[in-house]
Order: sequence, then structure tokens, then C-alpha cells
Amino acid sequence: MTSSYPSYKPTPIPWLPQIPEHWNMRKAKHLFKERSEKGFPNEPLLAATQTKGVVFKEEYETRTVTAQKDFHLLKLVKKEDFVISLRSFQGGFEFAHQQGIISPAYTVFREKNCKEIDKGFYRHLFKSNPFISSLTLFVTGIREGQNIEYGEFKDSLLPLPPFPEQTAIANYLDAKTDEINTFIAKKEKLIALLKAQKQAVINKAVTKGIRLNAPMKNSGVEWLGDIPSHWKVIKLKYIANAIIGVTYSPNDIVDERKGILVLRSSNIQNGRLSFLDNVFIKKEIPQKLLTQKGDILLCARNGSADLIGKNVCIDDSAVGLTFGAFMTIVRSKYWSYLSWFFNSSIFKSQTCLFATSTINQLTSDTLKNLKIAFPTDSREREEIIKTLEIETQQIDLGIEKIEKEIELVKELKQSLIAEVVTGKIKVT
Repeated sequence: MTSSYPSYKPTPIPWLPQIPEHWNMRKAKHLFKERSEKGFPNEPLLAATQTKGVVFKEEYETRTVTAQKDFHLLKLVKKEDFVISLRSFQGGFEFAHQQGIISPAYTVFREKNCKEIDKGFYRHLFKSNPFISSLTLFVTGIREGQNIEYGEFKDSLLPLPPFPEQTAIANYLDAKTDEINTFIAKKEKLIALLKAQKQAVINKAVTKGIRLNAPMKNSGVEWLGDIPSHWKVIKLKYIANAIIGVTYSPNDIVDERKGILVLRSSNIQNGRLSFLDNVFIKKEIPQKLLTQKGDILLCARNGSADLIGKNVCIDDSAVGLTFGAFMTIVRSKYWSYLSWFFNSSIFKSQTCLFATSTINQLTSDTLKNLKIAFPTDSREREEIIKTLEIETQQIDLGIEKIEKEIELVKELKQSLIAEVVTGKIKVT
């Protein structure tokens, strides 16, 4: 059960203006001490993640190439230690669920007195929004991320409730967050089912059509299977052009007002155009490398095999831009039909064939020679397009509704954690 505390007192903590009257405040260095132990090369590698805390690297990164050889230089992390990572300014400090070794760029610390500190309380505090907002005060530089300066953090004030109260808060929040996480997991499973249903609808339409009882024939292509007898199996090069993007150097990159936007893999998010991560260049661009409405922008080369083949259809918001050399434009008068094929798992299943031990890429030659099932009747293509638009829109609306529910629940979860660890709500 929860209630409010009877009285509060002011604090000099910028992100925590008041705390319950009986709570104390202590500098971080009086509660925690840094662990900087090295020379454990046989310990397993760890990864500091914002969503799972500190876990085994192999569990978090299924495809990871470890170039680090000097494992004896990595820092030891013991179970239930805290870790300040290069992304802590975004997601707070991470809690170690395993023992192992981690990058020396990270800071590891643990409690000084286990009779004064309940790690569960501070695990929630260090991931709460009020605390995370305070971390910008300690940002000192930019590399892969931004460093939190431990020297400044250790002199910062932290709330210190009585030990039994810390434990009660930790237990309460553990139980509540477990309930919320279970709810979210069920909703995410439902989204996965809806996405699978959407893929099944698209796959059937672009390989079998939508006309009931249409006579079928063997396509001669194993991954296409049987197709309507009046359809053709055709190579993409006969109905579309595959155009590789522009090559540019760091010297070509300019300010937004001085150049043209280069569309890259990061400009495709969840099958939609995104303009949150943009690069502009000043360079002479051939006309064919300027985007046109209906172009299918496709990721053809990437360090991650999972991103090969992700694509989006160019709309009015992205006409007249250019695209990078790791991208390919598929340009065709049949784009409204082909866009469905490229968003089918039939196509995605083929992209795994393009990965090599050195690079993941879908070359223009491979793309041009890709065989697809093609309905030659324009009226039938229009029927397929219209049907897919209607059926997938209903599924997308269902997914969008569930995603909004998840976001709302996540916000409520963060709000609950913040109010409890800062003393706005009393756990009884």
C-alpha cells in the first residue's frame, strides 16, 4: 500500500527539492566506493545495457566480433555492482546481474556498508527519471557516448532513507515493475503475432494473388513455390532499375543550409522515413541520383546483416534528395506493387544469402537478377495493391493502439518509480 509522508524538509539537491523529514542526505562517496580491479582475463565479457543492466556480452549481442585482446586491462565487475557507462547520461547507472569484465572506459562502484545501503533501492533510484536528468551536470566529453565524471558524481548528494524503508521500497518496486513488465511482454507478444499475420497476408498476395481458386503452376523457383498459372516469373532488371547511391567523403559534409540531404540506413525506421539523424553534403549530384516519388530506397550494405533489405517508399517529403553509396534505389513504374514485394518476408528471407564473412551486402547485380512472381494484368495488380492497403492498414492500426498502451504503461512505471524513490509516495 502507499500513502504520503506527514512532513517534508527542503534539500540543496537540484533534482530533489524536498525529501521526507526523517530521510537523510549523504554524499555519494560516503555511500559507495569505486572498484578498479584489473587482471582477470579469464572472466566472461560483459555489456552495459540500458534495458537489461549489465549482462553477459554474448547474451546481449548475438553477433559480436571481439577485437579486444588485452583482456587483463578490462575492469572487474562483481554481481550487484553498479556501472557508469558511456550512455548513462541517457539511461542512468546500470546494475550488474553477472560477474565479469568490462571496458576500462566505464566506472564500476559498489556500496561501502551493506547494513546502511540496500542496493535494490539505489538500483531503482539510479534508473529514475529525476536522477537521470541530473546526470547532465556530470557530462564531460563525447566519444561513442558522453562520459559521466565520477570525480564530480562522488561529491553529489543522494537521499538516504532508513535501511528498513529502503528495503520496503525496493521490494515494492520490484513487485510492481515485475507486474508491469509482464503486462508489457504480453502486449509485445501480441504485436509480434499481428506482425506475423501482416507478413502472411503480404506473402500470400505477392506469390499466390488474391483471386480465389485461381489455377496454379510450379514457379520453378524454390522460395516462390506455386504461383497463379497466368503470372510470370521475371527478373527484377526487366521491370526496374537498381541504382547505387552517391559516394562522398567527410570533406563533402556541410551544414544543413549549404547542402543536400543524403538518405542513409538511419533514415529508414520501422518502414518509414525518419529525419532525426541527417547528413548533408555539398557535391554535384547526377540527376539519376536524385530521389523521385515512388522510388524504393533500400539498405544494400551494412555492418549488421539484419538491416540488409530494409526499405521505404519515397513520398513527397523526400523527393529531390540523394542517397548514400550503401543504399540502392529501385526505380520502376510498377513501384506500387514492387514495394509490397520488398516488404514481404519472402524477400527478407533471401537477404540472408547476401551476407559474407567480411561484409553484408546486396549488390546491384544480385538485386537485378532477383526473380519475382509478377501478375502481368494491370487490373489484377491494382486489386492486390488495394486489398493489401486495406488489410494491412487494419493490422497496423491494431499494432499502433497496442504500442500506445505500452508507452503509456512505461510512462506510468517511470512515474511510479520516481515518486517512490524520491519520497513523494510512502510505501507502507
